[in-house]
Order: sequence, then structure tokens, then C-alpha cells
Amino acid sequence: MNSGRRGVLAFLGGLVLARPSLGAASGKPAAFAESRSEYKPRHILCFLGTENGLAALQKSARAAIDDFAPDFSLDEDYSQDEADDRMERSFNVCWDRVDPDAYQPEDEEAVAAHGSVLYVLSPSMDAETAVKTSAKALGFVQHMLDHGAVAVKGESAGVAHGARRWKQLYEQSRGEAAADDGMALARTCRLAFARRPIGDDAEGMTSVGFHLIGLPNVQIRFTKKDQDQPSTNAQQLKIAALIDDIAEQMAREGVEATLKGRRASLADDTRYEEDEYKFNPFGVVSVDGLKL
Repeated sequence: MNSGRRGVLAFLGGLVLARPSLGAASGKPAAFAESRSEYKPRHILCFLGTENGLAALQKSARAAIDDFAPDFSLDEDYSQDEADDRMERSFNVCWDRVDPDAYQPEDEEAVAAHGSVLYVLSPSMDAETAVKTSAKALGFVQHMLDHGAVAVKGESAGVAHGARRWKQLYEQSRGEAAADDGMALARTCRLAFARRPIGDDAEGMTSVGFHLIGLPNVQIRFTKKDQDQPSTNAQQLKIAALIDDIAEQMAREGVEATLKGRRASLADDTRYEEDEYKFNPFGVVSVDGLKL
């Protein structure tokens, strides 16, 4: 068994629980990030189905693979034809909290009532292929929601959206791909598959999942007027907006130019082991001094 496969099985076996202007007329990212590791990221997509619905999910997924995603594959070891009682808690942790319409009560109900689980794996990606593969993963998500899946979670960053939000993101990506607007497509894939902000007030808050579009993650260190009180939702949304703005600048101007312009630093991703699927081989950009 190769190390990549061992990483997939270890990950699955251990499961527990703002839109800036483009600024670039061509719509093309300025440059690809340089990897700091031999590790190449990949998507792990989690699809929930109805009771005894695994065979139907597998049939739908194989149809997608045959139609437009020949380099994706089904996990045969951890998919199951029964409910996983960890899913309610896991989805509750992973729901996107930034977009106000990210999920609805009916999405939570669908998770609670699920009766089968299918995992699908993307191919490994480098910076040059990440956006294209992530756009294909987004198409895979919509295909599955149209053909039997009741809820979807991206495991490689631990993020979930409701069915309506997934569809909105997919429709955006389809239009951007047709227009050959690489900047907009990268943004939509980032909003779909990355999560932010996570962390705490002492160490700072970061993104996770920017490796899925070939960028470093972003960490924001900040101070508050009242250091004795935890950061509020409004403050965390402000941090998320800054993270998104920096990500947009990296895609538009390149990582090095962004580091210089923001007086930021770039270091290895030490939050995760190198064989974990949240590990970012492109590193973490850290920005200090935000005052809330």
C-alpha cells in the first residue's frame, strides 16, 4: 500500500467528529505558488445518502467518473450502507459560518436522517492543476446532489454547505469556466472548499484548505480593545474578510508580491502532519497587527 493510500485510510478511519474586485483584466492568476513539500493535496468528498442508499450513491458517482471525472475514485473501505452517528456532530462543526445562507434547517434535517455514506477521492494535485481539479470536484458535488446525495462535506478542509449553497457555487464556477475567468473560478473554488477563520484569540485565526486551489493558507494575528473578552462573531467575520482579501491578492499578484505588500511572512504549515489532508504544502502566510 503506498503512502498516499495509507494517508486516505488513516484520515477516514480517524474521522470524528466577501467578494473583492478582480483587478486583472485577463482574469488569470498571476503565478502559481511554490510548494515547500513533496506532498500533493487531494479532495476527499463525503456524500450522505438515504437509508440503504450506498448502491445508488455508488452508481451515481461512477456515472460522474465515466462522464467527466475519470481521475476520481470511490473509496471502498470506509463508505457504508448505514448511518454514521458521528455525522451530525461533524457537520455541525463544519458548516460554513461566513456566508449567511450557507445552510438551512432542511440541510441539518437531511444529515440527521441520512442512512448511507460514500467517500470519493480526487487525484493528487499540484499548484498548476489545483483550480481545475477543484472545479471538477465542485461539479462532482452538484452531480451527486442531483442524483441521490442529501448532504455533502469536503473533508480536506472540514467544510460543509447546504444543497442550495453548493448549487450556487457550482453555477458560478460553470459560468466562470465558460468565460475562461481563472481568477473568479479560483475564488469560487476557494469559497466552496476552504474554511475560515479557525483558531483562537491567542494564536491568531487562520484559513484551512487554500492548498486545494494552490495557495498558502493565511493566518491573522490580532489584538482587541478588551483582551479579556473572546472575539465576537462580527470580529471573526472581519478576520475572514481580511483572509479572503489576502487570498485574492496572492492569486492576482503572486505570493511574493503579497508578502512584500502586506509585510507578511511565509512559513511551513506546522499545524498538521505532512500526510494529513489538511496539510498545506504551500505554507502559511502570517500577518500581524490587526486591531479589532
